[in-house]
Amino acid sequence: MARCLGLALLLLLGSASSAGWNSCVAAAEACTANARCQRLRTEYVAQCLGRASSGGCPRARCRRALRRFFNRGPPALTLALLFCPCGDPACAERRRQTFVPACAFSGPDPAPPSCLAPLEACEHSQLCRSRLRAFQASCAPTPVAPDGCPREQAPGCRHAYAGLVGTTVTPNYVDNASARVAPWCDCGASGNRREECEAFRGLFTRNPCLDRAIQAFESRWPPSLQDRHQDPEHSLLQLLTCN
Repeated sequence: MARCLGLALLLLLGSASSAGWNSCVAAAEACTANARCQRLRTEYVAQCLGRASSGGCPRARCRRALRRFFNRGPPALTLALLFCPCGDPACAERRRQTFVPACAFSGPDPAPPSCLAPLEACEHSQLCRSRLRAFQASCAPTPVAPDGCPREQAPGCRHAYAGLVGTTVTPNYVDNASARVAPWCDCGASGNRREECEAFRGLFTRNPCLDRAIQAFESRWPPSLQDRHQDPEHSLLQLLTCN
């Protein structure tokens, strides 16, 4: 019910919009309208935009605040910010910038490191290691479903993905032209561990169940949010009865 109420709030914020409506702006406005979501979002933005005495961002504090946001914020609103559907670059760029990636995601270096570096750091962190295992289990294909990805798996996969935000393997959208995601790393300098490196990166870049979980969230986004002629009360009732 809490998730449905959150989506209902998104509906009310966006129902009177024009053709230029931006779902990620609506998600941000919905978070602002919720005291807990706004407080936690303000906290991570302040931390991630802050500057340490050395001149760089305080990455550890930034990531810790991000974890609090996704752990304690209303899931309907936090996930709406993370997975808001986009059909144009402006919306997709806002989605990509959701959690200040210059600090929380990409880091200070212009080139990404080998994926083995964040993977090894994650393996040495109990919190990150457990969340990575949960993500692997929640988003793994299974022979039970005809296409390998059971429909009921999608919510757990999205939550597990969100649980990685704020860890050393934080993933994000790779550009503003697609919904492709990956951690900030590559496998060009992984030497004889290239296969291991590619297997880890492929959890994000070659994972049909993760792709479908994100697409499933997009498909549940109420079309009436973009249609000023839709009866918002009717759509609101539909949202309040969602599973």
